[in-house]
Amino acid sequence: MLNVPAQSFPASGSQQRVASSGAGRNKVVLKPGHSLMDWIRFAKSGKDLTGLRGRLIDVTPEELEKHNRRDDCWTCIRGMVYNVTPYIDYHPGGEDELMKAAGIDGTDLFDQVHRWVNYESMLKECLVGRMALKTPAAVKGVTSPLTGFAPPAPGAPPPVKDSRPRYDWFQTDAAVHLVIYTRRKIPSSGCMTADLKAGLLRVEVLLGKMSYMLNLSLAHEVDANISVNAASSVGKIQLSVRKLTKGKWATLGQPLEHHNTFLCKKDRAVFYRDCVLLSKTEVNYNTQVFRLQCPQGTIMHVPVGKHVYLKACIKDTEVVRPYTPVDQRLAAGPDPPSQEPDLYLMIKVYPDGVFTQHLNSLQTGDHISVSGPEGSFSVRLLRDVTHLFLLAAGTGFTPMARLIRLSLQEIDTIRKTKLLFFNRREEDILWHKDLDELAAEDERFQVEYVLQEPPALCSNSRTGGVDEAVLRETLVRPHGSRCFVCVCGPPTFTELTVRLLKQLDFSEEELHAFQG
Repeated sequence: MLNVPAQSFPASGSQQRVASSGAGRNKVVLKPGHSLMDWIRFAKSGKDLTGLRGRLIDVTPEELEKHNRRDDCWTCIRGMVYNVTPYIDYHPGGEDELMKAAGIDGTDLFDQVHRWVNYESMLKECLVGRMALKTPAAVKGVTSPLTGFAPPAPGAPPPVKDSRPRYDWFQTDAAVHLVIYTRRKIPSSGCMTADLKAGLLRVEVLLGKMSYMLNLSLAHEVDANISVNAASSVGKIQLSVRKLTKGKWATLGQPLEHHNTFLCKKDRAVFYRDCVLLSKTEVNYNTQVFRLQCPQGTIMHVPVGKHVYLKACIKDTEVVRPYTPVDQRLAAGPDPPSQEPDLYLMIKVYPDGVFTQHLNSLQTGDHISVSGPEGSFSVRLLRDVTHLFLLAAGTGFTPMARLIRLSLQEIDTIRKTKLLFFNRREEDILWHKDLDELAAEDERFQVEYVLQEPPALCSNSRTGGVDEAVLRETLVRPHGSRCFVCVCGPPTFTELTVRLLKQLDFSEEELHAFQG
């Protein structure tokens, strides 16, 4: 059995039944009456949640530091201060997690595990005010006391070679072509998203942990469609749009906020586009694949191992959840998976899940907001790997689905891919038939099911849970092999599994835990 109480995988009333399993933090069983919907109702009750009777104040660091107790807890996120005292009992991560940010600037802590959460909407009734900024002393024309040299003149070139991406453009009478030079090798697809709507063009290129953005109001009207060509080996991306009126443009357009910026992806605000639900396909008794279509003018391919955020307004509150796309099919199809324009999201619908119940209520043609690709996984981690082990629990299978296809079709070095799939019951196994068929057709792929309840028909399975004995027996490292292990599931499963793998001498460089 799992080395946790059986009811916690997931427990009835647990936040695991409300949210995705990949939130990247411990979740606690909340007190009755303290669910997300209970918080929304409480926040809208009209009660004074700040203790300031509606006033907004400027908060000094000294004042913020005073409010660091369980019964008087303030924190700062991106320059705004919130009294989170009334929210503590509603926090899915528990009191201890929230108290880490008590009386301090909690922005970095927040971004580590909550960056996708719309805290402004969730905590708007708890807003105390803005952090008071100290006015710096006037800089006079004197030399620096630290170096003895005058400060560098504005606009002076950097002392080291500039490795920032850059862009250029050219045109014909009929079209405009925008060229991005990333100055490094890039994946053949998936590193760029482009959104063109009403003459506004937003392009984001993901380069490892960095994000390069172009944001422009184009000079003249163009067709809504974009074509893209990429030369991955030289790091060049070309976007082309057709002019609605032939002729020469004097300029490409006017720069908008954050145009031509290059910064850490975690510091970039999450951008959403309005997608349409095309279909829902049943996977098993409580899981469906939602097929979403991006709007015209959007180019977006989510790389393997990345996820997206879905956002919806539920009872006047924005709620956000992460989901990992899957391919339309597990086995090989006629089209390369990277060219599939639609998003396929495999989502388990929980009876008491605020967000999944909302998704389940959507009808074909309804809209949902979808972010661009997020997450730290890179296929470069699999370079030179010969044996890939995938350990998944429940819907933690979703990132594994595309990894299986990638390992069998696109990475020649991988000789064996093995999926160890943990579930409660046989009927919980996602894509059960497809996995069995793939294992029968391709000798490089193996799947074994680990079930908490004895199966009725499943032959390639065992009863139990994740423990050292199971992992030692199933994760065999052949002599001379280069192994890599991916783990995804509820936080308790992921943390236990990673700890056991390290006890079996798998190094940090040989492990990746998907955490949303």
